[in-house]
Amino acid sequence: MPRILIVGGGYAGFYTAKKLEKWLRPGEAEVTVVDPRPYMTYQPFLPEVAAGSIEPRHAVVSQRRHLRNTEVITAEVAEIDHKKKVATIKPALGKAWKLEYDVLVFAAGAVSRTFPIPGVADVAIGLKNIEEAIEVRDRVLTNFDKASDLPAGKERDRLLTFTVIGGGFAGIEIFGELRSLASELIKYYPSITFEDIHFHLIEAMDRIMPEVSLKTSHWVLKHLAERGAIVHLETQLTSAVGGKVEMSNGEKFESDLIIWTAGVMANPMLRQTDLPLDDRGRLTVGADLRVRNGETIVEGAWGAGDACAVPDLTGGGVKGFCVPNAQHAVRQAKLLAKNVVGVIRGDAPAEYFHKNMGAVAGLGLYHGVYQSGKVAFKGFIAWLMHRGYHGLAVPMWERKIRVFGNWIINFLVHRDVVSIQDRVTPRASFEEFAARPKA
Repeated sequence: MPRILIVGGGYAGFYTAKKLEKWLRPGEAEVTVVDPRPYMTYQPFLPEVAAGSIEPRHAVVSQRRHLRNTEVITAEVAEIDHKKKVATIKPALGKAWKLEYDVLVFAAGAVSRTFPIPGVADVAIGLKNIEEAIEVRDRVLTNFDKASDLPAGKERDRLLTFTVIGGGFAGIEIFGELRSLASELIKYYPSITFEDIHFHLIEAMDRIMPEVSLKTSHWVLKHLAERGAIVHLETQLTSAVGGKVEMSNGEKFESDLIIWTAGVMANPMLRQTDLPLDDRGRLTVGADLRVRNGETIVEGAWGAGDACAVPDLTGGGVKGFCVPNAQHAVRQAKLLAKNVVGVIRGDAPAEYFHKNMGAVAGLGLYHGVYQSGKVAFKGFIAWLMHRGYHGLAVPMWERKIRVFGNWIINFLVHRDVVSIQDRVTPRASFEEFAARPKA
């Protein structure tokens, strides 16, 4: 049987494998997924995970549980030689090994894109995976615990100052969710007042959320300001050394938590392949999702998701290409699977065409914004639309049930506000008291 190798188990990779399982006939082909993590992360839920509205495990989907007829390999793909149709697999333990394939599907997604700003690589944290969201949540809760024991002063202010870099959807959502969490925490800490907590968002452009209208973005700015959050527009982060934030407008302050959401870039693993890339390091594919080198089709190679430059035939993309989001990745994956099966059976592949359905964002508990064309909803109804859409969009019914269950329980008894940051050093207590042999 021909082997279909899927590199990446995120949106595009997971859905491609799921649909191939559905449409391939028994014995027609075998499917292998390779990803360093054994789960797919539903990234739109990361802000709510960070704010404690969703349990972390409910925002990820097990590959092995839901890809029953797919070989799942939890490892990195270190190199791809497509001319020989061989991939080098690098497991966490043991030696790297070669895996031969017949059809390649590249769906490794994107990673955080940063700039060489002093201190960012040392103190900032991204928001691309579930581990980062868990750390953000525990840091906020732990900082409140620490600050409540300190007198007013520099160290207390640092602990209660939270900074987000980037005013796109990801940045605004985590900014709003954490502001909502912080406002709720005040009732548990009598020594901390609303005025003691400081939220800063730094955006280099002259506006936030380019996916919505300027009028809607202005409403979001006003709404955040009313909730005590400060947005610095047309401002760049110039340094974050030691948590000391310095901006291009000359302002300075210290922040214990700096979250970076200022853009993404294609997975750098693409540089370890002989596949054609564009000037931004993305895999070049046609509208039918087959890899192309100029006008030449690269036989047996396909791509979908954030790592690929997929033409947007609707004309609504950025510079002619689909924007990197889940809305496109999921739909591209479903078409890609159908096209791969079609080509195996001798049919011509179809082209990807999807008109943007609009944009919806949560800004914290009971606050949201929705934009589709000239139609915009704000506040509570938009928040309901956000939860309804993403609650149904997360893959697999068992995950939908868990997520809606989270929301219902939190509505009845409020979200959990316990930090378990000591999870990062789980053996510390045992080591402290463990008996050791005498010298």
